[in-house]
Amino acid sequence: MSRKIKILSVGDVVSQSGCDFLRKKLPEIKREHNVDVCIVNGENSAVGNGMLPNSCEHIFTSGADMITGGNHSLKRREIYEYLDRKENVLRPANYGDGVWGKGYGIIDKGAYKIGVINLLGRVWLEGHGDPFEVAGNIIKELKKETNIILVDFHAEATSEKKAFGYCFDGVVSAVFGTHTHVQTADAQILSGGTGYITDLGMTGPEESVLGVKKEIIIDKFRKGFSSMFETADTPAFLQGCIFTIDKDSGKTVEISAVTVR
Repeated sequence: MSRKIKILSVGDVVSQSGCDFLRKKLPEIKREHNVDVCIVNGENSAVGNGMLPNSCEHIFTSGADMITGGNHSLKRREIYEYLDRKENVLRPANYGDGVWGKGYGIIDKGAYKIGVINLLGRVWLEGHGDPFEVAGNIIKELKKETNIILVDFHAEATSEKKAFGYCFDGVVSAVFGTHTHVQTADAQILSGGTGYITDLGMTGPEESVLGVKKEIIIDKFRKGFSSMFETADTPAFLQGCIFTIDKDSGKTVEISAVTVR
C-alpha cells in the first residue's frame, strides 16, 4: 500500500461558470493525477457572490471532499444553518465567537485522516482574530488525531501569506493561499517539509478581472465608479495545486500547480 497521498486544492470557484467547469473537469483531473482527496474553495460559488447550500452541494457532487470559505462565507443568510449542519463545509476559524459553522474539520478516509483549517488574513481584511494564534491552537487539537494538516489561508497580502507559511513550516503539511484569484508561480516545498503556494488562482471565466466582466472593472478604475458586478461569459478554466504528502511524516514530498482549460 502506498505511503503517499495526493491532495488537490482548487482555487476560488466563481459563480455558475466556475461550478459548471468544476463539474466538467474535476473527475477527469482526479483520474489523470490519481488524486485521493480534493479540497475546494467555494466562497464565491453562488451567483452574485458568497455561497449557498445548492452551490456547495454542486461542488460536492462534482467530487470535492471539503469546501473552504473566506471573507464572503457569511454574505448569504441562506448558508447559516447549512454551515452549522455540514461538517465538511468550513468558514474562517478566526471569525468572532458565536458565528455560524466551524473553521476546521477532518476528512476521514478510514486508512488516514486529513485535518483542514480555514483562516482569514488581516491585512486589508481587518476585523478578525489573529490567524497565527488561532492556527496554533487548532493545530494542537488536530495533532491529537492526525499529522496531515492543510491550511487554506484566505488573504490579500502576499507578505502575510508568506509569513504564515514560514511560521508553520514543518508544523503543517501544506499552506495554500486563496482570495486574490491569480495563481502565483511559487509552488514549493519549504525547508521544513511544508508544501506552499501563495495563491491557488481561481476556477471560472478566464478572460475576466477576477471573474467579473473586464469592461466593468476597467470602468471602475478609469471613471471612479462601477455598475453592478456581472460574471464574465468567457470560457472558463480551473486552477489549483496538487500536494503529494507522506502519510507517516505528514510532510509534502511533491508539489505541482495545476491549470486546466
